[in-house]
Amino acid sequence: MLLQLLRRLVRPSAFSFPRRTASCAIHNPIARVVSPTSLVLPIRSFSASAPRPATFNQVLRGARQSQTARKLRSPALANRPEMKGVCLKVGTTKPKKPNSGERKFARVRLSTGQVVTAYIPGEGHNVQQHSVVLVRGGRAQDCPGVKYRLVRGALDLGGVGNRITSRSKYGTKKPKAT
Repeated sequence: MLLQLLRRLVRPSAFSFPRRTASCAIHNPIARVVSPTSLVLPIRSFSASAPRPATFNQVLRGARQSQTARKLRSPALANRPEMKGVCLKVGTTKPKKPNSGERKFARVRLSTGQVVTAYIPGEGHNVQQHSVVLVRGGRAQDCPGVKYRLVRGALDLGGVGNRITSRSKYGTKKPKAT
């Protein structure tokens, strides 16, 4: 690989780049002018073969650009699965159209000091002000600005009573077989 790169650097004829002439005043990367009286020959912009990798000189000139980082879905957690927090306020809100009902939410101060709005999943809850709760990522789709959820069955927040299906999501133990 290194030997091939050195050969290309020493022998520039290995590259097949079109040369710019003095008669060509306007540089057009798509078309190449052969003479003033001839037609403009378009160069195909697509190919069945893979694109050629950038040359060493192209890389030096800055051909490669770094990608921008993705936005975090739950920025307050800072790449953690959960965080502990204290409830400041517990209330209900109405969801956006076309849904209706009452969605339970809590304003939580995380252990980092940030205050976030978290959704309380499931039917009923025992959260009140000063309750210590566990916050995880996951937005409530019909509540704007709510990007976090409280973990049921952890710390001061109890599980959902009489839950039969999806019990692991709502912190409910398996009912005793009678």
